Amino acid sequence: MTEQQPAEPPPWMCANCNLPLGLSKVDVGYLGNAFPVDLLKCPNCGLVFIPEDLALGKMADVEKQLEDK
Repeated sequence: MTEQQPAEPPPWMCANCNLPLGLSKVDVGYLGNAFPVDLLKCPNCGLVFIPEDLALGKMADVEKQLEDK
């Protein structure tokens, strides 16, 4: 009996271009500050996917810290 490998999830696709998103360095800016982050980005139109856990977690924490300054 052969062991089955877990199926890879399908790639995220660009809603505009219908192309798979690729990992890319993206500058995320807030209140005049920019931070380089590796995110999924469309190779054609540049649309960036920000996962919910990042938007509501780390990014929200950074926004709060910057606003408190």
